[in-house]
Amino acid sequence: MRALLVVNPKATATTPRVRDVLAHALASETKLDVVETDARGHATELARQAAVDGLDLVVALGGDGTVNEVVNGLLADGPVAGLPALAVVPGGSTNVFARALGLPADPVEATGDLLEALRADRRRTIGLARADERWFTFCAGLGLDATVVRRTDRRRSDGRVARPALFVTEAVTEFVTGTDRRRPALTLSRPGAPDEQLGLALVCNADPWTYFGDRPVRPCPRASFETGLDVFGLRKLGLGTTLRYVRRILSRNPRLRGRRVLSLHDVGEFTLTADQPLPFQVDGDDLGDRTSVTFRAVPRALSLLV
Repeated sequence: MRALLVVNPKATATTPRVRDVLAHALASETKLDVVETDARGHATELARQAAVDGLDLVVALGGDGTVNEVVNGLLADGPVAGLPALAVVPGGSTNVFARALGLPADPVEATGDLLEALRADRRRTIGLARADERWFTFCAGLGLDATVVRRTDRRRSDGRVARPALFVTEAVTEFVTGTDRRRPALTLSRPGAPDEQLGLALVCNADPWTYFGDRPVRPCPRASFETGLDVFGLRKLGLGTTLRYVRRILSRNPRLRGRRVLSLHDVGEFTLTADQPLPFQVDGDDLGDRTSVTFRAVPRALSLLV
């Protein structure tokens, strides 16, 4: 088996020790190449070339951004036959995708699980999704959530660590000081249904999210890699309404009903539009501003070694 280990050396837990342990373990089972990324988009290029070269496995050691880049490289030409399988060893600060798959949070423990899966050829094929041209694994959004991602990235570039408190601080600040809560910013359109005016729309491909350590974040509790896309939307962003549903999203068994809520499950395609350019994110990665994004579910898109 030929394999490529893609390492993001800047990710939180990708220390030389973790990298060396993983590389040594994989080299005992595969013909392995190890490459460290050196710029944004490098992991995408490496994964795309691995698919062209017919490798059997690509292992991503890093956070959700690294995983997203690798996925976009593997699926550059779509989910065609013969693509390398993907394996993930969590090395970032949040590792939402790895946790949604049920992988251990500790990278050394995750390496042990990966070796067991490799020896047993234990695989799982999952559905993913596209936001326009970009593949994503667990979430995407246009508007408020993407603005919070952008604010958090700016704070991280100033040296702040991406701890839960940082996300909370930036979300509260943006909601209170930067959001026009009187007028819905988004329109959701889908075939066969009337348009919906929304102040917030979270697009989910997995449940739960785990931005806050072991505490679940569950805007779409029925979302899964085996179904289409789910959406949690708020029609209005009144302070009381928003706080009430934030509390529910952070509970282990959320009840997300009400006349101010839009809750969609297993949707194949829809479009979010805005009157003015708004921040756009996939898997917590800021992709700039858009006025329109079309989301599509793609079943059985990628094989994982898990």
